Amino acid sequence: MASRSPLAASLAALIVLSGCASGRAVPRPFPTPREPSTRGAGTSAPSGAAIAELALSFRGVPYRAGGSDPSGFDCSGFVQYVFAQRGVTLPRAVGDLLALGRPVALEKVTPGDLVFFAIDGRVPSHVGIVVDKDRFVHAPSSRGEVRVERIGSGYWKPRLVGIRRVVR
Repeated sequence: MASRSPLAASLAALIVLSGCASGRAVPRPFPTPREPSTRGAGTSAPSGAAIAELALSFRGVPYRAGGSDPSGFDCSGFVQYVFAQRGVTLPRAVGDLLALGRPVALEKVTPGDLVFFAIDGRVPSHVGIVVDKDRFVHAPSSRGEVRVERIGSGYWKPRLVGIRRVVR
């Protein structure tokens, strides 16, 4: 059995610590969407504000690698689950999510937009849901629970690689 090089071991640790599965796992059973909010009566698509409001209700739920339900979420499982609860089906992988909707400039973000980060500085590997002009809610592995953070913070802003709007 060959031993791993220090570089291979470091890369494996980085992948584990990056905090978001980008696999194509689908929660079993897949969440059944709830009735659309009456605040958006007359429209079939949920508003970004309704998405953000629901996402905020999951603050404190523990991080779980590969998690995609309220017993524990990883980042893309969290996004997929929240949107599904409002009747919007999204793919599971971060890269597939980044290909959706239309791009949005940072100064034009609105609640419900998806915000993407490259934790390693190169490859998009983390996603969250915008809640206002400078905050997003996400399921990070560090400190282990769904929480709100600033997009413009010293940690997140340099890692920002894209913002996409998938609902109005």
